[in-house]
Amino acid sequence: MTDQEIANPEEWISEHGDYLFQFAFVRLRNRAAAEDAVQETFLAGFKALERYDGKTPVRYWLRGILRHKVVDYIRKASREVAVDDADGKEILDSLKFKAFGIPTQHPPEWKFDPEHAYQQKEFWEVFYGCMSKLKDVMGQAFTLRELEGWTTEEICKELKLKPNNLWVVLHRARTQLKGCLEANWTR
Repeated sequence: MTDQEIANPEEWISEHGDYLFQFAFVRLRNRAAAEDAVQETFLAGFKALERYDGKTPVRYWLRGILRHKVVDYIRKASREVAVDDADGKEILDSLKFKAFGIPTQHPPEWKFDPEHAYQQKEFWEVFYGCMSKLKDVMGQAFTLRELEGWTTEEICKELKLKPNNLWVVLHRARTQLKGCLEANWTR
């Protein structure tokens, strides 16, 4: 990181734009929302430039700002999400199985090596496509848990879910992602 890079926010877009967009897109699963979040990040970074101490690289400083923008978007979206009656019935049905001691199904083992695929750019393109197919609540819960590292309590509070409901939502998200990845990732 050079002083010139810090002094030239005009170069932030070319230097960090793709990285920040990818970071936002995988969490928001919406191209327009990710673009908006990155634009808001650059604006906030420009406004806060005088408070930047230079101890961390600009890229990671901007990513920190972007994380807050992503969480703000998820919070706003979670307040606007209406739960479909069909989803509610499916959740209740799955909880009945658990209450009566009937074991719930777990997704079968993966057919490919996720660790190897993780490093491949093509995999991420397929992953983004699969993430975009998740329903809002599933995608938000999965993003907060797996990508942001939030606790069950934090997610339940934010998305106004009960812990059992969150478990079902996360299970379904993982199952749908697994199915989509297996169908679309052939490496």
